[in-house]
Amino acid sequence: MDTDAVLRLLQEVAEAVINPRFRALATGQVIEKNPGDLVTVADREAEVLITQALLESNPGAVVLGEEAFEADRGILDRYAAAEHGFTVDPIDGTRNFVHGSPDHAVMVAERRGRQVVRSWIWQPQHATAYVAELGSGAFRNGERLVRAPVPPGSAPRGVTSYRPWRGTRLGELPTLELTWVCCGVDYPKLVEGAADYILYRGRKPWDHAPGSLLLSEAGAVLGTFTGEPYDARGIPDSPLLAAADRATYDLVLPLVPSPRSG
Repeated sequence: MDTDAVLRLLQEVAEAVINPRFRALATGQVIEKNPGDLVTVADREAEVLITQALLESNPGAVVLGEEAFEADRGILDRYAAAEHGFTVDPIDGTRNFVHGSPDHAVMVAERRGRQVVRSWIWQPQHATAYVAELGSGAFRNGERLVRAPVPPGSAPRGVTSYRPWRGTRLGELPTLELTWVCCGVDYPKLVEGAADYILYRGRKPWDHAPGSLLLSEAGAVLGTFTGEPYDARGIPDSPLLAAADRATYDLVLPLVPSPRSG
């Protein structure tokens, strides 16, 4: 499937099975997988449709979906070992979706080796598409995105999706605030300048692979708390630091909290 066809797939699936449930979920259509970890019928139906379409066009690839992982944890290892793979997050920000917030997204990333080569983020309630292709740039609704560096002498503004870190102050930097609690919104917000860096405690590929390419193609940086570049296979399982530019990443890195803190 070409790049435009994948975006149309996400838009059509959202229109068919996600948008009709927005602010209209019935009793029994929301399930708690783990304490505080929600899934809806829309997540499950959307993932099946997207996965089927990707496999039809790429029969040799491994498709790692968030809900497929819940049913078969071994798929993560198969995905990591495969040369060609896709990640699918049918509704990123499910809790936001359940509570009626428009800040949710449908996301897919295509990986070759350890690199993401194409990625798609569709925010159905904002009618906004973020698409990136390795070496070709990052785009919002077809317009190129470039993340400007943090101005010299300015204190970068940080956010985190890990609530125990909210309110933490890293050195002399401003206090950490909460993200939009949806990677499919967080990463675009960083590129657009609403924050200068983001701290993530987890790094599941379906959450971070799509945004990783959006960042790098726009001039931003994503790496681990140990200073390693992001690996789209999800190896190692280390917290992540996304930053507007290399200077900001290098500034924040020595100040990040312990992965076990909180």
